[in-house]
Parts: sequence; structure tokens; C-alpha cells
Amino acid sequence: MTAELARQIIEANSYLTLGTADADGRPWANPVWFAHDRFTDFVWVSRPGTRHSRNIAVRPDVGIVVFDSTVPIGQGQAVYAEAVAAEIPEASAEAAIALFSARSVAQGGHTWSVADVAGPAQFRLYRARATAHYVLDGRDSRVLVSPGV
Repeated sequence: MTAELARQIIEANSYLTLGTADADGRPWANPVWFAHDRFTDFVWVSRPGTRHSRNIAVRPDVGIVVFDSTVPIGQGQAVYAEAVAAEIPEASAEAAIALFSARSVAQGGHTWSVADVAGPAQFRLYRARATAHYVLDGRDSRVLVSPGV
């Protein structure tokens, strides 16, 4: 059930909190709108000059939390992930931008193409590949799960 719970949480939410750190280890947390591939790859667009993007360039290990912040106290559930993030090179961006675009359109956003994240465009495409996922058990302890399909 915990793997299914992780899948439900990831599917039901549009934003993840991305935890990064700079070269000196100073932490930074940032919400990003995301799409996912099989619950293990999280994809988003961002400007390369933003703090989290600069952090990823020098320290690719990131932390991710996906959760619904609207639930009452004591009823929250979350997926926690350890991941490695990077900018997706233009030559490898086709499948990832198609995934991102499909979720964008499904949620009322616009269509995205490689041209929107390459060359002179202001945005770039990023991916965080989870190396471990966790959910909380009934005793508020993190339990390792494998939600990938």
C-alpha cells in the first residue's frame, strides 16, 4: 500500500518542493511545477540563472518533497525523495518536453516544445531522477518505497 500511496500523492499534486544547496552547502528550497515519468523522474522548466538552477549546476544531489498543503493538521501525507538533478541537454529534450507539455495542457497550461527550452529561449528543462522514495508510516517514521512502474 505504501508504494500505491506514493503514486497517488505524486499524481495528485502539481508542485514539488526542491531542496538544493550551493557549492558551500547553503541550502535553498523552492517550489516547482512538475511532470513525472513513472514516478521516478521529475521534470520541470526553469531559468538557468535562478538560485536552484545554479545550485544544481554545482551540486546535483537534491531532496524532493511532494505533498498537499491544503489538508487539515495531522492528515498530511508526503513523498520524500533523494534524487540527482541536471539540466537536460537540448539533444535529449524531446521526450521529456513532450511529457512536461502533456501535463501542462492537461492542467490548463500551454503546449511546450524543445524550442521553448533551447537556444535563445529563457527557460531550460531539468530532470531529477529519484534514487530513493519514502512515505511516512503510522508511527511518523519514513519507510522506503518503490513507486516506479
